[in-house]
Amino acid sequence: MVNMKINDFLNGKRKRYIIAEVSQYNDGSLGQAHAFIDAVAKTGADAIKFQTHIAEEESTLNEPFRVKFSYCDNTRYDYWKRMEFTQQQWKELCQHAIEKGLDFLSSPFSIKALEMLDQIGVPAWKFGSGEVFNDLLLKRAMQTGKPIILSTGLSTFQDIDRQVHMINESGNPLIIMECTTAYPSRPDDIPIATIPHLLKTYDCHVGISDHSATVFPSLAAVALGADVVEVHVTMSREMFGPDVKASVTMDELREIVCGTDFIQTMLTAEINKNSLDDNRVALKNIFSKSIYARKNLFAGDILSDDTMVLKKPFCESGILVEDYEKICGKKIKNDIAKDSIISWKDVEE
Repeated sequence: MVNMKINDFLNGKRKRYIIAEVSQYNDGSLGQAHAFIDAVAKTGADAIKFQTHIAEEESTLNEPFRVKFSYCDNTRYDYWKRMEFTQQQWKELCQHAIEKGLDFLSSPFSIKALEMLDQIGVPAWKFGSGEVFNDLLLKRAMQTGKPIILSTGLSTFQDIDRQVHMINESGNPLIIMECTTAYPSRPDDIPIATIPHLLKTYDCHVGISDHSATVFPSLAAVALGADVVEVHVTMSREMFGPDVKASVTMDELREIVCGTDFIQTMLTAEINKNSLDDNRVALKNIFSKSIYARKNLFAGDILSDDTMVLKKPFCESGILVEDYEKICGKKIKNDIAKDSIISWKDVEE
C-alpha cells in the first residue's frame, strides 16, 4: 500500500486534510462511484469517502427511512441491499482512488464491513455522528491501529470526553469533527465557535463535517484553526438522492480547497508591524502624498488651505503630510510655482 495523505498530514507534512463525502450518491451504480473518484480528484481534495453498508449485518425490515425518497425500494433494508458492492468492487474503487492521488475512505456500519475495508487497506476510519456510540465497532477499529475520525453531531461534551479517553488509551491517532446533524444545516444550527473549544480541550486535530451545502462553514472553521474538512459532494444539485440538498458541487469543493490553502497561508504569515521591508516602503511612497502649491505662490504669501494641496507623487525632499498643520499660517520665503513641492527651505521659521 502506498503512503497515504492522511499519514503525511498526521506527521506534519501536510497542513490540511479535505475529505469529499460521496455517501450514497452512486445509488448502487459502480460506474457512478468510479465517476465520482475522477471528479473529486480534479478538485485538489485529499480523500474521497463512501459508506459501506451490508444490509444483513446492520438493518432489519423494520428500519424506517429517515427521509422517504426511493422510488424502487420498499424498505430501508431493500435500499441498503441495493447499495452493496462486493469486496472486489470496493477494492477496485480503492485502487482507482489511489491512482488518482486520493485517499480512499469508507465509513463502515458493521464489523463485517470494517473487516472487509481493513483487508482492502483503507488508511483510516471515519465514523458518523450516529455510529460513534457503537463501542463494539469502535473498539474493533482501534485494534487496527489506524487513525480514527469522529463526528460529534449527536454527542454531548460528556460523550466526547468518553470517546476521546477510550481512543487515547488505545493510542490511535484521533481527529474530532465538529458536526451538525441537519440536512441541510442552517447558519443558526452551526455553532462554529465550538472549533476553538475542541482545540483547547483535546490534544488532537480538529475539523468540521459540514452539511450546509455552502462553502462558508468550512472556510470559517479553517480560519478558527480547523485543519480537517469534510463535505458531502454532488455532481449536480439536480442529482437524485436524499443528501443532495446538503451537498456542495465539485466547483464549490474546489473553492473550499483553494480557500483552505489561502486561509492557512494567511494564518502563518509573519506579523511585522515594527518596520517596513523595501517592497512596502516603495508601495508606501507610491500611495502617499506630499504638500504642493495649490497655485502660483510668491514670497511673503501665507500657507493655508487656499495655498496648499495634498497631491501625488510623494517626494522625500518635501514636508511630511503629518506636518501640514505645523506650517499653516507661516509665510514662504521663495516663489513657488503651482503644483511644485513645498519644502522646509521655502518656509520661514
